[in-house]
Amino acid sequence: MCGIVGLLVKKPALRAELGRLMVPMMVEMASRGPESAGLAVFTGALSDDHRKLSLYAPDWHYDWAAFEGAFITHFGTDASIRPKGNHAVLTSDVAVERVKPWLRAQFPQLHVLAAGRTLDIYKDTGHPARVAERYDFGQLAGTHLVGHTRMATESAVTPDRAHPFTAGEDFCLVHNGTISNPYMIRRKLEHRGIRFETDNDTEAACRYLEWRMREGDDLEAALAKGFEELDGFYTFLIGTENKMALVRDAFACKPAIVAETDDYVAVASEFRALAHLPGVNEARLFEPMPEEIYSWTV
Repeated sequence: MCGIVGLLVKKPALRAELGRLMVPMMVEMASRGPESAGLAVFTGALSDDHRKLSLYAPDWHYDWAAFEGAFITHFGTDASIRPKGNHAVLTSDVAVERVKPWLRAQFPQLHVLAAGRTLDIYKDTGHPARVAERYDFGQLAGTHLVGHTRMATESAVTPDRAHPFTAGEDFCLVHNGTISNPYMIRRKLEHRGIRFETDNDTEAACRYLEWRMREGDDLEAALAKGFEELDGFYTFLIGTENKMALVRDAFACKPAIVAETDDYVAVASEFRALAHLPGVNEARLFEPMPEEIYSWTV
């Protein structure tokens, strides 16, 4: 049992309130997943020639300034780093494909959580309320976000196994449920050169859907293929640069509720996580149907 939350704001004036509105949603879902939590927030896009990497270090007092200096020296370019304890967001004009091998060789203790032009991720072990406080989730601003509270059933409780999972650039997924054929999916993708970082079943679903999009599918087509390939009981909430999407498996036994107004679209595992939102009493409320794709564009 885990909790999922998502919020997409339609009114630009609400973008500064995104984190403040989300935190009570995550805290309310802590009863479904008290062991770890994470959040992916989509912000204004960088220029086409710049990318940012969300990084995790095992030490809360990690020397991010020294890391930034080593990066600039090695790549011979300007870069900026925005640290928050054991997390940091690195921004530069160096291609992600060049940075990742250098990180693995020179800074193997660092873990890349996300990459792209819009996506920042924070995730860690601990009660969701403490994680939200630790990383100042209430101060986050952006267009949309997806979050997760985890109760582990099939892999260890560690920061890298917490959700959201990411693949490629500006793509993330949170999941409530269990994928029953993750190793079949994993073998299929590994034969195509796709590298896995954990034994979590959610990573298989995340990398499969992102792979389908790199093969030419749009998000909705990739999700439709997922209904054919991914076995199990699941509710997926997905974020991309300009979309939030929600699907449930054919049995739809993993809960979800959607509240939509002129100002926002909010998703949670249970309604009590949405009850504080402004105007929710007048929102269009519905439970997503099985094997139906719901997507919203920023």
